[in-house]
Amino acid sequence: MTQDVLISLSAPLLRMDRITKRFGQVAVLSDVSLELFPGEVHALLGCNGAGKSTLLKILGGVFPCDSGAMFIGEKSVTPRSPAHANRLGIAVIHQELSLVPSLSITENLLLGRPMTRWGFVSRRKERDFALERLVEVGLDLDPDKLVEELTLGEKQLVEIAKALGVGAKILVMDEPTSALTGPSVDRLFDLVRSLCARGVAVVYVSHRMEEISRLAQRLTVLRDGRVVGQAHVRDTRLDEIVTWMLGSRTPAKIDESRSERVKGVEEAELLEVRDFSVLAERSSRKLVDGVSLGLRAGEIAGCFGLSGSGSSDLVAGLFGVLGSRASGFVKLGGENVQIENPRDSAAHGLGFVPADRKTMGIVPLLSSAHNATLAVLSTKSPWGVIHHGRDRQMAEDAARQTRLAPEALDKSIVELSGGNQQKVVLGKWLISEPRLLLLDDPTRGVDVGAKSEMYDHLRALVARGAGVLVASSDAEELVEICDRIFVFVRGKIVATVRAQECTAERLLSLAMGAEVREARP
Repeated sequence: MTQDVLISLSAPLLRMDRITKRFGQVAVLSDVSLELFPGEVHALLGCNGAGKSTLLKILGGVFPCDSGAMFIGEKSVTPRSPAHANRLGIAVIHQELSLVPSLSITENLLLGRPMTRWGFVSRRKERDFALERLVEVGLDLDPDKLVEELTLGEKQLVEIAKALGVGAKILVMDEPTSALTGPSVDRLFDLVRSLCARGVAVVYVSHRMEEISRLAQRLTVLRDGRVVGQAHVRDTRLDEIVTWMLGSRTPAKIDESRSERVKGVEEAELLEVRDFSVLAERSSRKLVDGVSLGLRAGEIAGCFGLSGSGSSDLVAGLFGVLGSRASGFVKLGGENVQIENPRDSAAHGLGFVPADRKTMGIVPLLSSAHNATLAVLSTKSPWGVIHHGRDRQMAEDAARQTRLAPEALDKSIVELSGGNQQKVVLGKWLISEPRLLLLDDPTRGVDVGAKSEMYDHLRALVARGAGVLVASSDAEELVEICDRIFVFVRGKIVATVRAQECTAERLLSLAMGAEVREARP
C-alpha cells in the first residue's frame, strides 16, 4: 500500500481543532485545524507572519491557545510547557538548535533529566542511554564527546536523538536543513523515513519545494493566520502553493518614477561586490557563498530570499556587523574599501537599518533624541564633546525627515511604538547623508502608513544620488520599490530580475522552486 492509503486507513495521531490565538486585538491564528497521522510527514507552509511559528508554539507548550481544542488519539490535551509537551510525546526541533556546546552529548540528551541509581546519578546508565539514542539516529560517536566538537549535521541528528529520548511520537521540525549540506540532508531524510516507518509523525516546516516533494505526503498552507489550502503533495503544483501563500491580492503598486530614475543615473557602479561570503558562527558553513552583484547610484536594489537564504547575512556582512566572518572584494564609488566593523562602514558613507532593531538598531537606555543622533556624533561632536543645542537640532532634523512627532524625541526610545522606533533608526542614517543605505526587513512590525512613509524616504534618498540595497522576505514590498531584485537560495543568487517585469508570485516561485523547475516531475 502507498503511504497515502495507509494514512486514509488510520486514525489521526494528532488533531488540532479550530485553534485561535490573539495578542491584544490582533488575531494571529483564526480557526486553524490540522490532522497528523502516524507515519506521516506533513509539510506546513506559509510566508513570514502567516502564523506557523505561533501554531508550533501552541503545539510545543510555549503558550496556550485562546480557543479550540487539541487531541492526541482520543484524549484531549493542553500542553502547559515544553516539558509537559515532551511528556505528552511532542518534541519540537527549532531552526536554531538548543544544544549546549560546552556539554557532552550525554549531558545534552539528558539535560534536566538525570538518571539515578539508589539516589545517586548513574553515569553508566546515562552513557548506555546515550549510546542507544545515538545508534537510533545512525551516529557512531563517543557519548562523552563535547557537542562543540561535532559537525553541524551531527548536531542536527543529536537534536533528533534528544527528541526521541523523551519518547516523542510527534516530531516538529522547523527548517531542519537550513544549516545542512547535501550529504547531511540525505542522511536526515533517511532518518525521518525510518522514524515514520515506526509510526512517528512529523510536522515539517520548510520553504523548499524539492524537500517537500521528496519527503512529505500532505501539506497545509497558512496565510494571515488561517488555513487557505490543504492537499496531498503529489497532487499539488508549485503555482497552486504560491497562490495559496500570497492570495488573490491587488498587485503591488508600481513606482512609475523608476524608469526615469534609472535612466538618469550614472552607468558606473556605486557598489561593486565580488566573491563575497559569510560564514556561520563557529562553523565553516557558508551563509553567503561567493556572491557578486552591483548597484548604481540612484538605484534601489532588492535581495529577496526565504528563511536561511543568505540575503539578510549579505547586507549585515557588507556593513561589517559580522566582522571576520564576512570576506570578499568590495568597491564603493570605484575604490576598493576594507570594512571590518560598523565604524569603518560609517566612515565610508554606509548606513544600516537592521531587522532586529531592539538589539542592533537602538540603545534602550537613551532617549529617542539621543538615539536619533548616534550615527553622526563622531563627525558633529569634535573632540568627543557633545554640544547639546546642536545635538537637539540634529534630532529634530531626523524627526522632520521621517515625520516623527517632535514630542516623541523626549521619550525613552522603548516607550515608542515599533513603527516610531523604526523612524528613529531610519532618521539617524538619513541625517548622516549616506552614499549607500543597507536595510534588512525594514518594515517588519510596522503598520501600512509607516511602510508607505519609509518607501517615500528611500525614493527621496536615491533621488539625491545615493544607492539603496534592501533585503526582505516580503516579495510585494520589493516589487513595489525596487529597480532590480536579486533572488537568493542557499547563499547564492539564482536569478536577477527587473522589478518592472516581475510579480510577487514570480519571486516566490523562483525562491521556492530554484532547485526543481517544477514542484513535481
